[in-house]
Amino acid sequence: MEEKKIWFRKTSLIDYPGKVAGTMFFPGCNLRCPWCHNRDLVLGEFLPNSTPLDEVLTHLEKRRNVLSGVVLTGGEPTLYKNLPNLIRRIKEIGLSVKLDTNGLEPDALEELFGSPETSPDYIALDLKAAPRRYALFGSASPETCTRKLSAAAVLIRASGIPHEFRTLAFPNGFIGGDDIEALAPLTDDALWYFRPFIPGTCLDPAWDDLSPAGNAAVQVLAQKARALGKPARPGA
Repeated sequence: MEEKKIWFRKTSLIDYPGKVAGTMFFPGCNLRCPWCHNRDLVLGEFLPNSTPLDEVLTHLEKRRNVLSGVVLTGGEPTLYKNLPNLIRRIKEIGLSVKLDTNGLEPDALEELFGSPETSPDYIALDLKAAPRRYALFGSASPETCTRKLSAAAVLIRASGIPHEFRTLAFPNGFIGGDDIEALAPLTDDALWYFRPFIPGTCLDPAWDDLSPAGNAAVQVLAQKARALGKPARPGA
């Protein structure tokens, strides 16, 4: 594979449900969410302590009897053009693959889902806000964001791949009931996790001045989703 460098967490007990996993963090993102705590990854700048991808694969080979999965996250991993081949390589090692994505590259997902060799084994789709609001995060027009996110959600729901949905709760009410109503049609009966925002190294430093979101903010969004018939719960 080409000389690509990523951040690599050798062992995680929380990133892949039910598995001991290594986690690959890919640089570059098609969004600029102000609360994102992976500033260097999002901006695609020089990554200190990064690891060449070939070295990561060598490590996975050596640890195949200890690890049971690999998480591909970012940034936005679907921007990596060689992702299908990477997933194929990981599966050849004998490890399961979890993909974390924001869903704004549905063509990349469609390519992955085209073959069992390149399909992830588990998917986490981040739902940031009402689709029309994605334009606030430096993406395309509201119409384009809505179309792409909806297409990704359809692909994931129809893929037969186990998946989950994830949304952050904020202390300032940035995400509210209207957002949940707009996002609910994108989900199915898979679990929808609501996690609290925690400040620290945010892309926009002003967001570091916010307090962490409390349990009440999480419960408000989860209860709204449940009222819409969705299996929602607080997540770690």
